[in-house]
Amino acid sequence: MKLGLWSWVILGMLLDFLALHLAWKWTPSPWGNHLAFLWAVAVGRCVSLVLAGGTLASSGGDKLPWRLLLEGALVLSFQMPSYVSLQYLYHPKGDAQHLATNWGRSDVLALNYLVVGSVMLLFHHLLPWGGTGSEKAPSASFGRLISWLRPEALRFVAITVLMVISCMGEMAVPYYTGQVTDLLISKEEASAFKNALCMMACFTLASATTEFLSDFLYNTVMNRFHTRFQGSVFKSVLRQEIGFFSTNRTGDITSHVSSGIDAMSEALSHDLSLVMWYLLRGVCYYAMMLWISVPLAFFVIVTLPFILLLPKLSGKFYQNLATKVQESLAKANEVAMETFQAISTVRSFANEDGAAQRYEKKLQETYKLNKVEAVAYGASIWIPEILQLMLKVGILYYGGYLVTQGKLTGGALVTFVLQESELSTVVRALLFSYPSVQKAIGSSEKAFEYMDRTPQIKPSGTLAPTNLRGHMKLEDVSFSYANNGNSLVLKGVSLELRPGTVTALVGPSGSGKSTVVALLQRFYEPKEGQVLLDDKKLSEYEHHFLHQKVALVSQNPTLFARSLGANIAYGLEEQSQEKMTQACRRVGVHRFISTMSHGYDTNAGEAGKQISGGQKQGIALARALIRNPKVLILDDATSALDTESQKQLEKEIYEGEARRTRSVLLISHRLRSVERADVILVMEDGEIREKGTYEELMEKKGLYWQLLQKQPNGAEGGRSSSPNGNNRN
Repeated sequence: MKLGLWSWVILGMLLDFLALHLAWKWTPSPWGNHLAFLWAVAVGRCVSLVLAGGTLASSGGDKLPWRLLLEGALVLSFQMPSYVSLQYLYHPKGDAQHLATNWGRSDVLALNYLVVGSVMLLFHHLLPWGGTGSEKAPSASFGRLISWLRPEALRFVAITVLMVISCMGEMAVPYYTGQVTDLLISKEEASAFKNALCMMACFTLASATTEFLSDFLYNTVMNRFHTRFQGSVFKSVLRQEIGFFSTNRTGDITSHVSSGIDAMSEALSHDLSLVMWYLLRGVCYYAMMLWISVPLAFFVIVTLPFILLLPKLSGKFYQNLATKVQESLAKANEVAMETFQAISTVRSFANEDGAAQRYEKKLQETYKLNKVEAVAYGASIWIPEILQLMLKVGILYYGGYLVTQGKLTGGALVTFVLQESELSTVVRALLFSYPSVQKAIGSSEKAFEYMDRTPQIKPSGTLAPTNLRGHMKLEDVSFSYANNGNSLVLKGVSLELRPGTVTALVGPSGSGKSTVVALLQRFYEPKEGQVLLDDKKLSEYEHHFLHQKVALVSQNPTLFARSLGANIAYGLEEQSQEKMTQACRRVGVHRFISTMSHGYDTNAGEAGKQISGGQKQGIALARALIRNPKVLILDDATSALDTESQKQLEKEIYEGEARRTRSVLLISHRLRSVERADVILVMEDGEIREKGTYEELMEKKGLYWQLLQKQPNGAEGGRSSSPNGNNRN
């Protein structure tokens, strides 16, 4: 319960105060031992806070994240020792010992907790703590993105060096402004004044030059990173199994690979550069402030969380009010739309005044929220300005005190005030730019998911025999698609493709023919059974070798926006013109290619839209034959061919030179086109129901005969007919 949790927190704070108060009763008297004792107590306090917080977080229903506990313990424990050590290094005979001996005071401890609380609350708004650790960790992270920049590590070192030089040049302006102030106060000679101005000009010019060089080098590095990262994501997507592209929309994949990564790279190119730039500037400015005055620097770092937190909270309040105003206005618009849409009903019941009053009531609610929103908007603008003014007044007041004490010069105070103004600007810029870097991480989430995803298919082997026969088999194969649940598409299918044999596979739509083709191409793995090539599993063969020896031509082949010759040789090394021409002649497409103005250099257009469907099938057939495959799969690949090309292809299949050494699987919805096949397999409902030659199946008058009768002119002109010779549709 929350009440119990906060009660334990308050009790823990009281025990922490008591432990510190008691520790200081045993404070050693020598100052050197005193400083070591201070750090020893800080380490012990940090360990105790982490252990106590861990016990509290793991008990009860409320869970506190470990990161919050660790950060709070570190800041609480080491804030004061760090400041005391810096003060001692800056001014050994100053107030360091007095501060150390008063760490256990109630007011100092209260200030300690107040600062830590504001810092933790600010971190909560900037970097949400998230869940308890049980949720799945995101694929993307800032560290993982940065790891992709490791090849550019040396260039980033150069960029960082240039940025530091540029920052130091920028700091010369406030530094020499303070020097000039001291020179004017001390009324030094004009030469010293001119020298200070000349140094200021030289440092400014050096800063601008190094900033230009760092920006140029950074943009070059980010362009290289974008090219390398996007290429790697694209390769990761291509490694996935075919089922991945079935369950994920192509548009979504393309968007994540292109638009998502473009958005990520744009954010990194601009906003990561700003984060690096402002972070280095902030470190340099604060280091200069520490060098000028440790007490003033500590005063700034203590008050800065409050100055950042209050505008953040007021801005959040204003955003919530703006949302409520929009919701209230939407409700008023709903009343107006409802009234206009039912105007005939309003008119028939003479309720125009009632509708108007209802609308005005909604507008009054919006008006009240608008007044509060106006006040909140003014506060969100006014609060940061007044806080900045209060900080400057505090610096001037405390700095003036240090000047009167002789611990600081007037020029150093002027330099410090200017440095603080720059630091505040840097911090605000960091708060503005960091969410964009977080957005870039979010944009890369899907890309890293693609790279981390393991394909749901076994990796390809290394087998690439020189004497492959092309004997392919499905042995008792069952298969179901991932998005189909347990509904089997294939149910114990067995078939055999022998060299020198043309095997036809026919059946009604949805019977499983295309799934058989997908398994023969190793687009999927069978759920049960196995697919063998020369008595070896397909997964044992090397990927490129397998798809060179097992070639597929589908009914709607895909061509790419390149020349016809490049489409024919797609996926192969550059082929000779003679080899391409020979492959095209074997399927009858050389005739139409030779009639084109650019011949084999003619562009096929996007998805082959510059040529007809039959010509696309012819190009795809030539693309398969140029590989000299041992297994040729024709999945209704002749449906759009003209008569002459059809005859040329049948001659290649049944009478060609490679007839005796090639296994052919012929799938067709035109049952007459498979009459010459050595074996005809008839599929229905995921099973092979009939097997035999054309004559055997016709005599059987089973499923094949029934399908043939249903086709127009199905039984006409066959080599065999029914006993009475009178079967016509």
